[in-house]
Amino acid sequence: MTIHPIDLSEAIEDYLLWMPLAGYHQTTVYHYQRILRYFLEFISSQKITQEMVFTSDTLYAFEEMYDLVYTSQAVKGLSRYLYRQERLSSPIRKHLQKLPDIYEDYLMYYQKTVNPGTSMLQLLRRVLSNFFNHLQKNNIELLNLSIEQVDNFLKIFNDGYAHATKRHHRTVIRGFLRYLYRERKVLRKDLASLLAAAPMFAYANPPKFLRQHEIKQLFASLNYVTSKDLRANAMLYLSYTLGLRPKEISLIRLDDIFFKESEIALTYRKNNTPIRLPIPEDTLKTICAYIIGARPQTTERALFLTLHPPYKPVSSYSVCSEITACLRKANIFKTAYSLRHTYAQNLLEAGCSIFEVKEMLGHDKIETTKRYLFIHTQLMRKVLFDETI
Repeated sequence: MTIHPIDLSEAIEDYLLWMPLAGYHQTTVYHYQRILRYFLEFISSQKITQEMVFTSDTLYAFEEMYDLVYTSQAVKGLSRYLYRQERLSSPIRKHLQKLPDIYEDYLMYYQKTVNPGTSMLQLLRRVLSNFFNHLQKNNIELLNLSIEQVDNFLKIFNDGYAHATKRHHRTVIRGFLRYLYRERKVLRKDLASLLAAAPMFAYANPPKFLRQHEIKQLFASLNYVTSKDLRANAMLYLSYTLGLRPKEISLIRLDDIFFKESEIALTYRKNNTPIRLPIPEDTLKTICAYIIGARPQTTERALFLTLHPPYKPVSSYSVCSEITACLRKANIFKTAYSLRHTYAQNLLEAGCSIFEVKEMLGHDKIETTKRYLFIHTQLMRKVLFDETI
């Protein structure tokens, strides 16, 4: 992979423009913009060379000098973006903080019992590291921990994050507290049962989907020239015709596709219920085009691989980025998940019940699926305006 010199100012501007399209909350974009402005000033004032900009040592020095919240997330996020854009040879790999034994034991326990992905383990370590640092800073021992102290940590740590991210952070802490109470007998009370968020009676942002003219516009804009085109097209078709999440697409293996039967087996689903689905003909053709014309020759069994050696499975972030890039090229400023939402809309308009949609989308709660009722536009027109459809 040929890496060209990076104009840091231009790279930051590109990243900040990409963030809303990738689904980042407006508040997060604002915080990252402020931090990366300081980062640009830091790199310039310290006369840091191009090779040393995206290193853990530079990040540590920047954190020490500015002491900002979300410093690590913003700079590492920029490095991952540039890496996925093939403008950086590797993202920042910050040295992991060694936590006390009881925290490390929980991480091992979680890994054995849940078998999570790499991104989930990174989230756990990040949240627990911040939790440990908070307790240490305030001289709080786990043995004397109270629910008020846990709530105070989450209030400080979650400031500026979107509701969904706050929920993930709370889930991590709740799992750790449950472990401390049930498995290690450290806590006197079951604090996990007391840690609850206010109920969400409505969603401010309903699912967004593509209109008919946008769908035609999208597929008319696809190219079939480069290896990257062929890979992105296969990802896009899987998202649009089967409603798959980026994570599900990244985990597909060659053994999951049954070409003679035109079917695909999905073993990883959010509701933990494997399913076998028929693959539409056009989708199967794009997968075959990618395998024949772009997929590297390797013993690795994952369907979607990086385009440059060492070949390895792509991440869910890469899938999301590739699909979003296709949408932007077609002048459609929506995220990769809009294709999944479009799939749900199509199921509803085809007459599927809410329970059938739930199973097809792999939701673990019916409440999640009910959100899609609000985007069933043709049904609303029929009910409200008595239109013939």
